[in-house]
Amino acid sequence: MRTNSRFMMIVLAFVLAVSLVSCGGGQPAGPVTIKVLTMEQAGPTVDEMNAIVGEFNKSNPNIKVEIEYVSYDALHDKITTAMASSPPAYDVFLMDDVWYAEMAKAGYVADVTSKITQDMRDKVFPSSWDITSVGGKVYGMPWLLDTKYFFYNEKLLKEAGFNAPPKTWEELVEQAKVIKEKGIVEYPLVASWGQYEAAVADWVAILYGMGGQMVDAQGQPAFNNPAGVASVEWMVKSIDDGITNPASVSYVEEDVRNVFSQGKAVFALNWNYMYDLANNNAEESKITGQVKVAPIPVFAGKTPDPTASINGSMGFSVAAKSPNVEAGWKYVEYLTSEDVQNRYSAHMLPIWQSSFEGESGKALASLNQVTTAMVPAFSEQFPYAHIRPKVPYYVEGSKALQLALQEALTKQKSPQEAMDAAAATWVELGK
Repeated sequence: MRTNSRFMMIVLAFVLAVSLVSCGGGQPAGPVTIKVLTMEQAGPTVDEMNAIVGEFNKSNPNIKVEIEYVSYDALHDKITTAMASSPPAYDVFLMDDVWYAEMAKAGYVADVTSKITQDMRDKVFPSSWDITSVGGKVYGMPWLLDTKYFFYNEKLLKEAGFNAPPKTWEELVEQAKVIKEKGIVEYPLVASWGQYEAAVADWVAILYGMGGQMVDAQGQPAFNNPAGVASVEWMVKSIDDGITNPASVSYVEEDVRNVFSQGKAVFALNWNYMYDLANNNAEESKITGQVKVAPIPVFAGKTPDPTASINGSMGFSVAAKSPNVEAGWKYVEYLTSEDVQNRYSAHMLPIWQSSFEGESGKALASLNQVTTAMVPAFSEQFPYAHIRPKVPYYVEGSKALQLALQEALTKQKSPQEAMDAAAATWVELGK
């Protein structure tokens, strides 16, 4: 029996050796595939993002990045659904800053605190770390440094007799009345007030410009107080008075860009990405060379700040249960590196404070037509960009606000009734 057993062991060892040779045993394994989920219209264009992926894949032959694009409104649920599978369907994904508390609590995102070097902390804008941090831990790398901006058509504004954009919403209304009287455009302002997060983003800028706030010092909803209600009342009245395009109640950012780029609005609220497409791209716009950027107006006497906006920044994270955390993080580091962000700054400004300083800052400001216009605008606007509450229930809370704004704007409820209902939902979610 012992002889037979020994013989069988020798045979098995031989078969195994042959199998390894025939299968390429001892040869390097194929590249690790990293699946990335991001969104369209998130700073860099799809072509630019694909170019970055191509660069990374070429310089990292052992890693292959595959990227998928969805709309912003599909991104959150796509992430949560993907995290339910094992392994997760995506290794790396883009996240809005208001999702981090939820995703960290659910255990979906890898804790990368130990991977953040002191050099990274020193050179990235300090406020950028707030985007991807929860409870003192870092769950991703800041990537999209953005805020809402006030865009205006300089040519059309001058035709109306004005040499400067409005600094207050009251001044905007007065300018808009003249614009309408002269028949320059039917509706001077276009905004993204459809039942989406886009409406919340616009409203936050208007809310803080009214001297209001989303939550109080105790974290309780404060948007149904007098300032909060007044901000919504102004939005409703601007539609009633023909100042804001009534179709705005169904619009998202791309609709705003399209209307503004056709010369059918003098004023618009939107993100950084719109500038290049509206001002520099003749295939996308009829108003090239006419677009200017200014701080978002505030209401006279309601706030000591000269402007108010919303922090629309985002970050890239690695799935906590990804089998390729290290490879995923290597891609995130490359994507968010100062060199890559500087080179691809036509539709997004870098997260790196060092990019704006000294000779680097001079180079960035003159790098292309976009940075020449947007770096000064960013410097004026970003210090007054307010963050939305980082609570685990933000997505559900935002849906309540989206509904409230829609009901108020379409006259289904009064602004007070709508905001009271949203506030009650926030209180329940926070219990």
